[in-house]
Amino acid sequence: MLPPNITSINTSSDGAWQGDNPLNFAFPLLIIQTALVLLTSHCLAFLIKPLRQPKVIAEILGGILLGPSALGRNKEYLHLMFPSWSTPILESVASIGLLFFLFLVGLELDLSSIRRNGKSAFKIALAGITLPFLLGAGVSLFLQKAVDGESKVGYGQFIIFIGVSLSITAFPVLARILADLKLLTTQVGQTAMAAAAFNDIAAWILLALAVSLAGKASGTESHHPSSLISIWVLISGVAFVAFMLIVVRPIMDWVAHQCSSDNDLVDDAYICLTLVGVMVSGFLTDLIGIHAIFGAFVFGLTIPKGGDFAVRLMKKIQDFVSGLLLPLYFASSGLKTDVAKIRGVEAWGLLVLVISMACAGKILGTFVMALLCMIPVRESLALGVLMNTKGLVELIVLNIGREKKVLNDEMFAILVLMALFTTFMTTPMVMAIYKPLRRLNPQNQQGLERQSPSAKNSKDEFKIQACVHGPENVPALINLTELIRTTEGSTLKLYVMRLVELTDRSSSILTVQKTRKNGLPFVNRFRRAGMSHDQIVASLEAYNQLRRVTILHSTAISALSTMHEDILHVAEEKRVAMIVLPFHKQRRGEGEEEIDSVSHGWREVNRTVLLNAPCSVAVLVDRGFGSGVHQTVAEPAATVPKRVCIVFLGGPDDRRGLDLGGRMAENSGVKVTFVRFVHQASEAATGGIAERATSEISTENGISLDEAAVDDFMRKCDGSVECEEKVMGTVKDEVLKIGQSRDYELVVAGKGRFPSTALAELADHQPENVGLGPIGNILASSEHGILASVLVIQQHNAADINEASV
Repeated sequence: MLPPNITSINTSSDGAWQGDNPLNFAFPLLIIQTALVLLTSHCLAFLIKPLRQPKVIAEILGGILLGPSALGRNKEYLHLMFPSWSTPILESVASIGLLFFLFLVGLELDLSSIRRNGKSAFKIALAGITLPFLLGAGVSLFLQKAVDGESKVGYGQFIIFIGVSLSITAFPVLARILADLKLLTTQVGQTAMAAAAFNDIAAWILLALAVSLAGKASGTESHHPSSLISIWVLISGVAFVAFMLIVVRPIMDWVAHQCSSDNDLVDDAYICLTLVGVMVSGFLTDLIGIHAIFGAFVFGLTIPKGGDFAVRLMKKIQDFVSGLLLPLYFASSGLKTDVAKIRGVEAWGLLVLVISMACAGKILGTFVMALLCMIPVRESLALGVLMNTKGLVELIVLNIGREKKVLNDEMFAILVLMALFTTFMTTPMVMAIYKPLRRLNPQNQQGLERQSPSAKNSKDEFKIQACVHGPENVPALINLTELIRTTEGSTLKLYVMRLVELTDRSSSILTVQKTRKNGLPFVNRFRRAGMSHDQIVASLEAYNQLRRVTILHSTAISALSTMHEDILHVAEEKRVAMIVLPFHKQRRGEGEEEIDSVSHGWREVNRTVLLNAPCSVAVLVDRGFGSGVHQTVAEPAATVPKRVCIVFLGGPDDRRGLDLGGRMAENSGVKVTFVRFVHQASEAATGGIAERATSEISTENGISLDEAAVDDFMRKCDGSVECEEKVMGTVKDEVLKIGQSRDYELVVAGKGRFPSTALAELADHQPENVGLGPIGNILASSEHGILASVLVIQQHNAADINEASV
């Protein structure tokens, strides 16, 4: 038997052995409900992932699926899993999650982005709110008469709720759709985000107005407050916002400074203070007569966005709120959504009418105003579709309307389906209208490799694209740049691209906002060092002031599955000669254990770039290579020469490494040792080190390509390089000795495609790091006590683009 009423419900049971059914008790039932909701929403998210739909779609669908529209049609299931007495408990827990989620929304919302994008974003947002709101007001006249029961609701309240429902843009959902489509930091993305920020603020103001006008609901009839009470509610709300921005905001600025990276401290007391602030703010707005979530949202706006405190705060609460509590809110909404309430042709016609008005108002209003702001037609149309995105914020408005008895079950179901449809259509429509990221094609790939490190073009520039995960990669990159930078007249141009993984976390979007002035695809225009106070840029700027190096900066923010597209796009667009990638493991000093400095998925990013790159690729395995970076930058004349070893077995990758080594040898601050492996020990003098051929790949005019590369290298170096010969049969042992010795700070080796005789010597070695080739795998391994940093090079060759990785 089910418990008769909520007053008889106990928190926990005595167990099945005592004859208790755990599902008749509050806490065990809540556990099962939570598990069921999470399982359903994640399964649906997995199913719709190929459609590139945001996670919120799966969560809304999951709630509807669990509710009376689908599984809830079975009354036994509904009474067992979601009995009516459990609804207040489920909604209370979900409301805690909702409160903190709205705090995160306010935390994401960067008001400075509004100032950056100026009047155009404001005009677009205003048009995108006004037209759908007016259309909503017009259609509400018809809806109030057509939908049973709505005629009892006050006309002013009904207009505001319908208008807000049609005109709202879901800022968090929009940000993730833009990120997934690689539009987040394009001009369209920047304008959409700024306009959505305007839209969000306007929506919350209108919602606060609607709630104050709606009054309280009791039973089946609405009790409307007098005009005087509504005015007092509005005045109190304005006073609350003013207090938060004038008094609380400076306090939170101080708290953020105390927890900044300069102080290297995030005291739990400050985190606790912030969380208490969220709940107190929610209580105050509820006390005023506006919904508690409004207070949490405004408190989120008071947190400074420029420092580390906001990101750290999000990381501490994001997973628990969005991963566990928030899906319960969708389940709660789904339990209230009964599609069966939409009965007959007339009711479904009302659904089509509402969807049409929502799309027409939002898309048309935004499109026309964007054209008037001199934005091109395609971008304007894409902007209109993007601004039509709905989501959780829409559900919040609808649930408040239902709670206040402004929306009945039929109207609620119609508006939920409208939100679902408009959000679902956003991604495919934008992909069809506007997709600026061009895919690479083989014809474009072949031309990039012609620029070799030693070749001088008309501008005397050697272009390198260097990717970094964070500040920890910068010292090694500076030292590598110093090796490659010649003291002669040629100029080195370094395109530094910071790679930031985009996830569903709010902190990911906040990171985007800190580095958003980039472009296509997150790299529309590279910025010269000094235009940002970012730690990476600041470090490289100091180096740039002392050397003949042009350094340009950008940021790529993508999911790991598509990060390689950003890297390859820039390599083709800027026609670089080489891409330098950081290895996914890093050791910070001698004797320290190697650790995964970034997530394991970066290994797959490196592998994909190696397979598809339109130019040469080098993977840098850093084992403290940048430990002397400050001396290198500040005191070039007194610096001890860097010691570099070039390992040469033969083949195109080794020839590319030899070419790069030749450039290093031109630098007076570099001491290069050339170690060549031959079939047997040569009796020739050092100057005749290339007496025996090692290449079996191709020849030109009777001379092997390896022999020609070695001869050219020795001629350019003119005796400044120390040369050694090793026997091919001992290649593994000799390479280990080179890596384990303290004689070299950097070892340069080719990835693979060696002559068959060399491959035979390495065939028994089991690879630990697939994709680095046999020599690279030995030197990058964490098992052999390798001390030297390693640069593994792959030469681009269109004919070998599909060659399997060793």
